[in-house]
Amino acid sequence: MWLTLLLLLALGTLALALVAHRLLAPSGNPFAQPPLEPPRPLVTDPGARDKVLKQGIHYVGQMHAGSMLRVALDQLTDGQLCWQRLPDPYDEVTLGPRRYQLRAGKTAFVAALEEQFPEEKAAIREFMRLSKVASRHVALLAVLKMVPRCLATLLVRTGLIYWISPVFRMATTSHSEAVARLTDNRDLRALLCYFFYGTAPEDSSFLVNVLMVHHYQRGAWYPRGGASEVAFHIVPLIERAGGAVLVRAPVTRILVSSDGAAMGVAVQKGPSEEEVEIFAPIVISNAGVFNTFGKLLPPPLRSHPEVSSRLAMVRHGMGSFLVFVGLRGSAAELHLPPTNFWIYPHNDLDTMMTQYAALSRDDVPENLAMMFITFPAAKDPTYEQRHPGRSCMTILTMARYEWFEEWAGTRAKHRGAQYQQYKMSIAQRLLERALQRFPHLCDKVEFVEAASPLTNQHYLAAPRGEMYGAEHDVARFSPAVVAAMRADTPVKNLYLTGKGPASPMSPAPMFPLQWGCPPKVVAMSHGAVPRAGRVQLRAGRGPAWGAHLRLHRPGPPALRGPAAPQEEDQEAPGPASGVTGTVPGSMNPWVLLSWAWLFIWGWDGDRDEVGWRWR
Repeated sequence: MWLTLLLLLALGTLALALVAHRLLAPSGNPFAQPPLEPPRPLVTDPGARDKVLKQGIHYVGQMHAGSMLRVALDQLTDGQLCWQRLPDPYDEVTLGPRRYQLRAGKTAFVAALEEQFPEEKAAIREFMRLSKVASRHVALLAVLKMVPRCLATLLVRTGLIYWISPVFRMATTSHSEAVARLTDNRDLRALLCYFFYGTAPEDSSFLVNVLMVHHYQRGAWYPRGGASEVAFHIVPLIERAGGAVLVRAPVTRILVSSDGAAMGVAVQKGPSEEEVEIFAPIVISNAGVFNTFGKLLPPPLRSHPEVSSRLAMVRHGMGSFLVFVGLRGSAAELHLPPTNFWIYPHNDLDTMMTQYAALSRDDVPENLAMMFITFPAAKDPTYEQRHPGRSCMTILTMARYEWFEEWAGTRAKHRGAQYQQYKMSIAQRLLERALQRFPHLCDKVEFVEAASPLTNQHYLAAPRGEMYGAEHDVARFSPAVVAAMRADTPVKNLYLTGKGPASPMSPAPMFPLQWGCPPKVVAMSHGAVPRAGRVQLRAGRGPAWGAHLRLHRPGPPALRGPAAPQEEDQEAPGPASGVTGTVPGSMNPWVLLSWAWLFIWGWDGDRDEVGWRWR
């Protein structure tokens, strides 16, 4: 036994030494080399762009040159995807009559806050210190999902997990409780959690909010040419590997063998065509926990005790409501700012969210609370080239599924006059408030369309219209739930990725040190950018989610932004299907050794370039 352990240790040390040499040596680091050719021209042909899958990205952080996320996406797109940095201020937060601006840069970000809150310098610096701790230690949550279950259970039940890192205490502390210890200034408290995603600060995890603020500390970026460029520039890599991604082929069920193991999926070829069964030894689902366990598994497995236990650990998140506004005139002519605007009626976000969520359906249009306004046409310098003389504005707020549940089960675009009237009454109120902020646009509005939680349900396959999956409350980030919601599932050969085992709200530094890739897998998704592996993508149109692919070798993971729903009254391209490059096994010794190496050397996701340093 000891001889075997020594042999494994020697092999692991050798493997990690080779990886470290490859990463640390400038000449041997494949990520340090610039692209071999300049970026290809953006796709401007409408017919060609029609075939590109659409994802909605408002803006992305940590995309500065040399960052881990930038390097990963550059690898997936051969360096062809260009990012446009938003000028300062990239965000403006309105709290009643007062406005606060956020500026990019590690020093400028803090300086801007201290300038606007000169008496709160100590609180601001402590918050930034905590954000640094969170960014450095957040990957330990992923480690807790990878270690053997018996070890994870021991650490959680004995409370030893809290002695390993403060990140676990931060994850189980509500944001309101944490910031109350830092400052009595209510405006500053609200500003430190201004990203709304349906969970009130008193119910949300301090870790999630602090990571989101940290994520945008360096600034914000937007893909040149729009979000569809992400999918377009991944196509060549996918084609070279011979894999395939299908749209308009919704997955109807997961195929399970007689011994209870996943063996593939069944997809529907068209609206009225027959099912096609696709067999594979591994099934990876990015369709979310509720879809995977509650809809796609056969009924006997849905009632499996372990499956029911996982479903009981999470709740549906709050839905969203979006308004798409077409404007007459270019972004330059209308002086549209690339800044993102977060507008709140006052600084008591807990009371605001509680009262808003408790509204009856009829009271909603006249009592709208928070609002997000952005101008995609102002962020993308190529927008005028593709849509001359036109621009657009997007307005977003949160909305409960229950307010629209009366029309659940009706077909998109055929929900009836009452639904249309109610939806547009909310849209009109949001537009009026937006025009109060930008009065010079009052006579420039040409087009208004809205997307309700039912729209999300239709286009994103969100069970109750939630935009960000399961509820991001404190309970979801408790060590017990984090350890339980892992990639492997109670069903053999079925794995989860994306919103199931992880949180889409908090981009964390993840290092792709995973060995081994199944020769063939079937992956299911809705509204996701391909995540890893070199596969072929064939784009189509239609509101469908589902895919099959074949992976030949693993690749670096891709950053994925939340998918924005399309307008109901327009034929919209279907969401792309997700891809995952490896099956993360909890007992994989190589994965455990890689994470051990990672934390011995220390990962700093905020460095100016990809690299390592001793702590």
